[in-house]
Amino acid sequence: MTQVGKFCLHSAAAFILTNVFLFSAASAADQKFDTRLTAVAFDGATRANVQGDGHVEAVLSNEKLSVSGAFADLPSTATVAHLCLGDGIGVPGNPIFDVTVSGTTEGTFSGTFTLNRKQLLALKSGHVYLQIDSQKAPDGNLWGWLMPDHAASDADVPQSGHGFLPELDVPGNWTQK
Repeated sequence: MTQVGKFCLHSAAAFILTNVFLFSAASAADQKFDTRLTAVAFDGATRANVQGDGHVEAVLSNEKLSVSGAFADLPSTATVAHLCLGDGIGVPGNPIFDVTVSGTTEGTFSGTFTLNRKQLLALKSGHVYLQIDSQKAPDGNLWGWLMPDHAASDADVPQSGHGFLPELDVPGNWTQK
């Protein structure tokens, strides 16, 4: 075999191994997010219209975000759901994607979206949330900010070890000592 032939063979092998490594690394780099959906902040006049509960799971694979979950106990039929971008955890913002909803006062939702650079940064910083609107609460019935996958305990159950504080546990807010 000539030197050129050996070079081409080595180059082809290196190219294949590099692409296999990059593909494996990309697949291994999937990030999981989740959150509980709870009633949107309300006043005395709207209290009866903004109730219920739910859960969201999301997986980020490169720039593709897949979102799915379920909700229950809404006081009126769910109408739409959105992924929204706010200025921070607990700060309302604007819709960036429509999420498919099925069901009435209980049901499921899902969607897959391609995020741009700004949206990726917002997601990783804890600024993206899911909001479900209903007939009696058209400006939001349930919402929840997508947080990195974390252990959660039941209500009134102490959690030993490192607890999850969303304001501190999102990437960008971590500090190394």
